[in-house]
Amino acid sequence: MTHPDNEEKKTILSRRDFLGSAALAAATVTIVPRHVLGGPGFKAPSDKLNIACIGVGGKGFSDTLGVSEENIVALCDVDDAKMTEFRQRIVEYRPKAISWFDKARKFKDFRKMLDKMDKEIDAVTISTPDHTHAVAAMMALKMKKHTFVQKPLTHTIAEARALAAEAQKQGVATQMGNQGHASKEARMINTWIQAGAIGDVTEVHCWTNRPIWPQGIQAPEESMPVPDTLDWDLWLGPARSRPYHPALCHFVWRGWFDFGTGALGDMGAHIMDHPYWALKLGHPATVQASSTPVTEDSYPVASVVKYTFPEREGMPPVALYWYDGGLMPERPEDMEPGRRMGSGEGGVLYIGTRGKLMHATYGLNPRLVPETRMQEFVRPEPVIPESPGIQAEWIEAAKNGGKSTTDFSYSGPLTETMLLGNIAIRMKDMNRVLEWDGGKGEIVNLPEADELLRMPYRAGWTL
Repeated sequence: MTHPDNEEKKTILSRRDFLGSAALAAATVTIVPRHVLGGPGFKAPSDKLNIACIGVGGKGFSDTLGVSEENIVALCDVDDAKMTEFRQRIVEYRPKAISWFDKARKFKDFRKMLDKMDKEIDAVTISTPDHTHAVAAMMALKMKKHTFVQKPLTHTIAEARALAAEAQKQGVATQMGNQGHASKEARMINTWIQAGAIGDVTEVHCWTNRPIWPQGIQAPEESMPVPDTLDWDLWLGPARSRPYHPALCHFVWRGWFDFGTGALGDMGAHIMDHPYWALKLGHPATVQASSTPVTEDSYPVASVVKYTFPEREGMPPVALYWYDGGLMPERPEDMEPGRRMGSGEGGVLYIGTRGKLMHATYGLNPRLVPETRMQEFVRPEPVIPESPGIQAEWIEAAKNGGKSTTDFSYSGPLTETMLLGNIAIRMKDMNRVLEWDGGKGEIVNLPEADELLRMPYRAGWTL
């Protein structure tokens, strides 16, 4: 998008004004119908959002392509090598998309990008390491940009609560990138539980094969030369300053306290999401954990976390258990010999007063247990409309109003719950059950644990 000169700015509506007010658009602008311009399915330029994408490495590749039917006007990554790799992957997998990649403006610092292109950007996607999610998202929200953030929503509980509050204040469309939430299976699980397929659910077990990166270790002390392509200071963002070492960044960052949220933060947004949604769990009352050794710098190799949730909306109290590092719940006695629990990546087991329900990671392949119950089960009609996809939900909400199904009002509390488990893991040697006041956002029986609800930012970074 070109910069209009000063005279044009006086007479032409900004894109945000146009997209945000259908009534004003109808009164002042005539749009030629899509089918006249370009046939069925054609999108007129005025129908599209201008989107800036922050972080293009790793999950950022699919997140960016997932919104590329809109106008990608800017791309940002702290590592030029990731930007080069991104272009190479487009040439390989989506060659027709290379034109918008080459036209998009490139940045290393998202703050400069948002400042310089404020009038040109309607929406932002954020696919960076966990510790920079909140600072980028908050800046976008305060500038009234529709905001999509890859899971987990934030690095800390305080950040999750702050983003949810700001999103509500600004009234923009938001979404967390836990794609399994948009699946047919996720809606199926909700429908079955609401229909009483297994009675009242009183116990849930969630497990994952993560971590598949190093954990339970000390951070390297030696300094290594920073690659020429990488702005290490920008990569650190709000985290405390430290020398560069490749063992700290690019995927392996997930295991370090300063940057990631461990196995629970990585996969809880997928695996815990399904029972959290279907059972309307809200805030837990208590949480406790056990694990392999926790070092000064990183999450443990394996852990077990127990949450208890009070009675809510006519549903009984629930105990939810989380297992990672290859640990799994006890096998149900009525499960057929040789039948696999979940998948190689993980799964969820719901225990109700009239049966059991199990599915794999991302909600895949939900089945009643034992299989004879599944064969007898009459499936109820769906109660939740199908989703067009995790990014498409967000884009539709940005254009037409309304809410996506995992916007920050939902994903904020889910993220809080997940990260509360990490605090219990880090405080396990205190030998007590943590009591959580969700309304106040406080651990009421262990004030020293409250320090872990937030992360101190280094100078120059703020929410």
